[in-house]
Amino acid sequence: MDNKPAAINIIWLGMILVAVVTAAYTGTMDKVTKASFDSAKAAVTLAISLIGPMALWLGLMKVAEDGGLLKIIARCLRPVMTRLFPDVPSEHPAMSAMIMNMAANALGLGNAATPMGIKAMQELDRLSPEKGRATNAMCLFLAINTSSVTLLPLGVITVRAAANASHPAAILLPSILATTVSTLVAVTAAKILEKRDPRWREPRLERPAPASAAQEEKASHEKDEGGRQKISPAARIFVWGAVMAFAAASIARLFQDPPGDLFSLENINLLSSWLIPVLICLFLIFGFLKGVPVYESMTDGAREGFNTAIKIIPYMVAIFVAIGMLRASGAMDIFIRLLSPVTGLIGMPPEALAMALMRPLSGSGAFGIMSEIVNRSPDSFLSYLVSVMQGSTETTFYVLAVYFGSVGIRQTRHALPAALCADAAGILASVWICRLFF
Repeated sequence: MDNKPAAINIIWLGMILVAVVTAAYTGTMDKVTKASFDSAKAAVTLAISLIGPMALWLGLMKVAEDGGLLKIIARCLRPVMTRLFPDVPSEHPAMSAMIMNMAANALGLGNAATPMGIKAMQELDRLSPEKGRATNAMCLFLAINTSSVTLLPLGVITVRAAANASHPAAILLPSILATTVSTLVAVTAAKILEKRDPRWREPRLERPAPASAAQEEKASHEKDEGGRQKISPAARIFVWGAVMAFAAASIARLFQDPPGDLFSLENINLLSSWLIPVLICLFLIFGFLKGVPVYESMTDGAREGFNTAIKIIPYMVAIFVAIGMLRASGAMDIFIRLLSPVTGLIGMPPEALAMALMRPLSGSGAFGIMSEIVNRSPDSFLSYLVSVMQGSTETTFYVLAVYFGSVGIRQTRHALPAALCADAAGILASVWICRLFF
């Protein structure tokens, strides 16, 4: 077997060495030392803060899986997903979990998207012929995640509104176009790189001979009935009554307070606040009506979420420490000065380069840079550009640490190069599209 170091090993070690060498040159070794400890602490704090959301959403995913909802969703999107992920059986839980993750990302539901993505990665790991090494499907799934398929960049719009920008939601269409470009590049790069990887030839999964529709339905029914409960008519009436009451209250609220402009910031934020409670109720009601013991199923999934959150701590510590040391050493400022002549060739303001370099490394750092620029000059081209960058790209190293760390992947293969290609495409597309729209 070829023991050539994976890209993540080289990049991670390079970040540490660059930080230390730069700190020795700039005299910031004390800051780097402090940043290493602070970053490790921040990584553990963040991982612990993820326990609650991950327990909640992996519990809800367990209810949806036991009730058969994920299979229904997977069947609806089977034609597209089977072409993207030919090595994943169309009825496997990994397929529906990936779909749920992508849908949550598209709607800007970050708290729900991460647990669903971890669930998908865990299911993909069960199909892997070699534990600890990323499969083609894992690499493609991570690349798509880092391309940030987002239709509603609510956080960015909210910051722009708070800074009194003239048109806070004006970044919506440019962000969608930029994230579309980055996603297409992510898929293309992952597919090309998996064919050029001589160290890995993923074996085809052996699939059973096709059964008739009646046989499949009977087998599925027998499997599902094992843990199902019979629902009394009174319980069904109560649940449907609650659903009807919710619908009536929603309609009444709609008539009392007409929506006006459907794409206004107020209505977009209102939609976001309604989505999470509605999704929670949808999963639980569907599972209950299918006879799933929702409380027991929820707690089983939540236990899995708790264990996963603890498992990813070492990976997050490693990434956070490298990023923290790199920032504290002053290396980022040096990179910006060196690359400033290049940014002029592509029409990017030099001030936006800090955002472009920070975005794959640190979500909070990039958000802070974006917020400072927007607050300083909310209606400038620079503010418009960094807002689109924030809304159409993702924190690559964080996603890689969390998703691969959840299943103990150490050999990431071509996942990181494909993800960085998507990042670069998203940044370049943001510059080009903002020049067209501004």
